[in-house]
Amino acid sequence: MSTRRLTQQDIDPVSGVASAAITPLGALVAVAISVSFTVAHWSEVVSPLAAGAAIVLVVIAGAYATYATRPSRAPVTPERLWIVVVIGVGAAVAEYLSTIGNDRYIYDDFGPLVIGVLVVSLAPFCNWLSLLTAGVLASGVLAVLIAGAANPTWNEAPVASKMFVYVAPTLTASAAAAGYAWAIVQVTLEWQRTANRVVLARDTELRAGLARSGDHGRVAVLRREVLPFLASVLDQERVSVADAARARHLADALRATLKSEIASTWLGDLAGELVRQHGIAVLVADPDSAASKLNEGQRAALTALLSWLTGDGRAQVVHVDVAVVRPERGPLHGRVVVIEVLGRLGAEPPQRRVVERFASVARAVGMVAVSEVTVENVRVELRHEIS
Repeated sequence: MSTRRLTQQDIDPVSGVASAAITPLGALVAVAISVSFTVAHWSEVVSPLAAGAAIVLVVIAGAYATYATRPSRAPVTPERLWIVVVIGVGAAVAEYLSTIGNDRYIYDDFGPLVIGVLVVSLAPFCNWLSLLTAGVLASGVLAVLIAGAANPTWNEAPVASKMFVYVAPTLTASAAAAGYAWAIVQVTLEWQRTANRVVLARDTELRAGLARSGDHGRVAVLRREVLPFLASVLDQERVSVADAARARHLADALRATLKSEIASTWLGDLAGELVRQHGIAVLVADPDSAASKLNEGQRAALTALLSWLTGDGRAQVVHVDVAVVRPERGPLHGRVVVIEVLGRLGAEPPQRRVVERFASVARAVGMVAVSEVTVENVRVELRHEIS
């Protein structure tokens, strides 16, 4: 599944909170650049009102970016990035009007640089595609703006050169921000996959050890019951009705034990472990053992969701229903494993945006995820296509 819509804040909320300090710092840098550049080329200003408006717009853009990325306002949506960029472009237009006809050097205009700084400060909260698109479109507007500008100082320069020099700060900063957003998502996902594989491997080893020890205990019981019974039958000349009934009872018990072991899955073992750890009932219905068809990353995502949901009083009881269906429509074709996690809310109900982050992690490992939080329940449906 594509990860182009995932952000650092989505897959690592803790680092997203820690990155909240970057945005006000970027806003302060943008304001400082606008003020210092305006003072530096004040001799070129023909409209002080437009120059002042440009600085005010930069302040507004920085203030809104700081407000939009506060932890209490998470998650940051792409619309907030566009608002910041539009205000930044407005500041660039106001600066252009303040020096129109008297702008001797286009490289000392602060508009493109301010937009680039603001885009970089929002990199931890936006996906790489939104950052790159915003930078390219803003550069397009700025290029049109400077292409029609007239000034004797650089009128003879090629239009393409003027456009490139003017929009270079915005394009460079936007590309850097998009590259960071893409790289941090890929690195974090790879780290999570590696950690999940290690945890699952250790969990498998532990469960295998427990299973072996359980088998040994079961063999000991059979040795105490079955072998003495067989020895006693061999010593007799005739098999009594009681002996036949005893043999049937032992055979039925062994058959039931083997059947229960075959039907059990890792999900059932996980449910039992969560009940022991948190005291929250986790009821699993998986008649087809379909949960065994999930890969390691998908198992880790479901494990993380159930572990989080059963902890700290978020749910009173959790139902996990697993089934194999063949959908008639939708993005998936063929047989599909459908996992529905339904939790009745407890004393500390989960927040909708946190549940959605777990759904985002599930999407990152190739599952279709839908989350829903009501006043009474939290529901997450996961779908995975199988052959």
